[in-house]
Amino acid sequence: MKVQQVKWFFLFILALIWGSSFILIKKGLLGLSPFQLGSLRIVFCALFLIIIGFRNLTEIPQHKWKYIAITAMFGTFIPAYLFSIAQTQINSSVSSILNSLTPLNTLILGTMVFGLDFKRTQIVGVVIGLLGTLLLIFNGAANNPNQNYWYTILVLIASVCYATNVNLIKKYLSDMKPLTITTGNFFVMLLPALLVLFFTDFFSVIATEEVKQSMIFVAVLGIVGTGIANVLFYKLIQISTPVFATSVTYLIPVVAFFWGLLDNEMLTPVQFFGAFIILIGVYLSSKK
Repeated sequence: MKVQQVKWFFLFILALIWGSSFILIKKGLLGLSPFQLGSLRIVFCALFLIIIGFRNLTEIPQHKWKYIAITAMFGTFIPAYLFSIAQTQINSSVSSILNSLTPLNTLILGTMVFGLDFKRTQIVGVVIGLLGTLLLIFNGAANNPNQNYWYTILVLIASVCYATNVNLIKKYLSDMKPLTITTGNFFVMLLPALLVLFFTDFFSVIATEEVKQSMIFVAVLGIVGTGIANVLFYKLIQISTPVFATSVTYLIPVVAFFWGLLDNEMLTPVQFFGAFIILIGVYLSSKK
């Protein structure tokens, strides 16, 4: 399979996995607090990756560990808690929509901070994708007036974290294997996540049926939606551009909306139109 085909394959697989993550967060929050969910998501993923990728840790040069730690914080640790807290007040579809701002932040940060070059067509693609995203946001707000949209700020902050992470990966860690980067990230995050979990009341409620059911959703979220997905994502960054890699966030709302429909979250004709505009943005942002 050619590189062009591989990167599109990775893009759609990631869209399917990450688009399903928001409904898993929603289900996980039925029995867990946001901090418990965020911590367990990291712990499950860390244990899985350490089992399959422990030997890869020896491949990380000493001078690269600082970048491994920084990308761990921006790429997973901070967003894991921000998304969990945000979804206590906004539904999974809105959360996935706001996540689509990541490519725009990637473009801005990549140009202004990391000195990366982007083509005019990529800029146009990001803008078109953003317009589609705004259409989805405003239409969603009009149809959900009871939601607390102040919590959307947390998702916006998370998107900036993701944008920072993808630029750091491209600039400082692109010469390393995706599994090595991901395993290193979660090796760094395991202890902090356990500490956060320890200071919640998790261990006093772990035996309840509701918590056990939520943990199943979070285990899938951690292992598949975080661990396996991150390996694929870092590989996608290496074989494409930061803007193309983060354009997966344009497709995520489409998948999340269909999951939302199954969970009684409404999808309007205007939102379908917004999704179509987003797809055009993905195509344009991928052109070199």
